[in-house]
Amino acid sequence: MTAVTTARPALRHRLAERGIDRTLLLLVPGLLVIACLFLYPFLYGLQLSFAPRRGGVFANYARFFGDPYLRDTIWTTLGIALPATFINVLASIPIAYVLRGRVRGKRLLTTILVVPITLGTVLTAQGLIMYGGPAGWLNKVLTVLGSTDQPLPLIHNYTGVLLSLVITGFPFSFLLTLSYLSGIDPSLEKAAATLGANGVQRFRRITLPLLAPGLAITFCLSFVMAFSVFPSAQLVGDPANETRVISIAAYHAAFEEYDYSMGSAVAMLMAVVMLLVIGLVMAWRATLYRGATGGKG
Repeated sequence: MTAVTTARPALRHRLAERGIDRTLLLLVPGLLVIACLFLYPFLYGLQLSFAPRRGGVFANYARFFGDPYLRDTIWTTLGIALPATFINVLASIPIAYVLRGRVRGKRLLTTILVVPITLGTVLTAQGLIMYGGPAGWLNKVLTVLGSTDQPLPLIHNYTGVLLSLVITGFPFSFLLTLSYLSGIDPSLEKAAATLGANGVQRFRRITLPLLAPGLAITFCLSFVMAFSVFPSAQLVGDPANETRVISIAAYHAAFEEYDYSMGSAVAMLMAVVMLLVIGLVMAWRATLYRGATGGKG
């Protein structure tokens, strides 16, 4: 008897069975862009941070943590970014919850809510100065009405930066929250209503658990935007004292002291802090329900 030998499939077919084919070549341009615009600058900045002008390899980091004026920028930035992020995410939930259904004027309202995205931080800061400054319209109206004798301190302080971050960051949080809510099947709430659950119970027991993982992602993205605040802290804040955030410290080191190594070290620490906060949020997200929502998303 002669043994029957079966031909081994070609390498191309074996790779195709594992989901690897020529279509993956389409990823090459994107990977090259990521490597050129992200990986290379990051790795270059990382090695530059360990090449200080004076001292050992970790001299820049020792200088940062040894100087309270530099070290405190971390807490100052967190003190601005975290409240702004919480405000944006929490405020977006009820508004997106109402606008996810059929609401009269939904398109107009959505357009109005996302308009600040088109303005940018500089125009937003300019608007705050015009409306909320000592000689702004708001203070003029309050003075005429006799509501206050002194202009309200709304700019060139913590309040001004917080307002700027809320105005520019809310549309982003709103759109993300709206997209997650739109992916939750409304029939789930209808089924709960037929079982006697009221509106609060339906939101608490059904909508919120399904929405929470999406809110975690929204929080992370919004936090990254808020933590990297720079123009607002300069234009409507107090960049030398109350709102001296970590990005200002990096800019000062790199472009005023011309110490690019120190500027890179501050930027690396900025990235580490952001990653730590994101890691904590994502760890919390891992404990949440991540099943099917039964909807479009």
